Amino acid sequence: MEIINITDEYVDTYCKCLEDWSEEMRESGTLKKEWYQKKRQQGLRVKLAKNENNEIVGMIHYVPIEKAPVSGKDLYYIYCIWVHGYKRGVGDNRGKGIGKQLLKAAEDDVKELGASGIAAWGITLPFFMRSKWFKKNGYIRADKDGMTELVWKAFNEKAEPPKLMKRQKRPEAGNDKVKVTCFRNGWCPGQNIACERMKRAVTEYGDKIEYVEVDTDNRDNLEEWGISDAIFINDKQINTGPTPSYKKLQKLLTKNVKKRLI
Repeated sequence: MEIINITDEYVDTYCKCLEDWSEEMRESGTLKKEWYQKKRQQGLRVKLAKNENNEIVGMIHYVPIEKAPVSGKDLYYIYCIWVHGYKRGVGDNRGKGIGKQLLKAAEDDVKELGASGIAAWGITLPFFMRSKWFKKNGYIRADKDGMTELVWKAFNEKAEPPKLMKRQKRPEAGNDKVKVTCFRNGWCPGQNIACERMKRAVTEYGDKIEYVEVDTDNRDNLEEWGISDAIFINDKQINTGPTPSYKKLQKLLTKNVKKRLI
């Protein structure tokens, strides 16, 4: 296994979370690639795991924390670490220590860049980006909000713990229409797919629904709302993990439109 820096050859694969085979990934549009080009100018680092067949089987990407959807200074922030775990494509590569190799490579890189530490988000449930896994690799909790934890590892005595951004407000319900608000940062294809599906779904309801999209990679918007990625129908946030199907979004919209007409 070889850990490499991303090259132009692998940008499309990276932007599809290594799932080149996935029809669903094509629904995410071009936002991830646009986000990548922008964030690369802001210090984004991407490392990939390449196996003996020259296949990309894992990835990690991280950015100066000042450019991330959390609060902190002189640290780097891991957006995600992902080892391909499906039978399709390059196959299931979990359980081979690839995640640890990617994390170690990122930590070594951040140390060479002179940062004081590195942080990552995680969840307390045993799914993707488990905070427990980071803790087993020497990270400690810096902040928590529900099942989301912000963990970090300090590299020197100057390091200060980061904090999660606190929600400042939520969208208000529409007056004479159902209001749909999509907060989209751009880094996650799964969240991009959810927003793209919702954007298509609302067109079926004509003027019964008002659609609003908020770019939270814009720092002013991020700090105004304290929300990175989310979808609200009126003032209620819907579950977007795992990515909801188009049919499920239709059902939610139909239910809310009917309520408004009663």
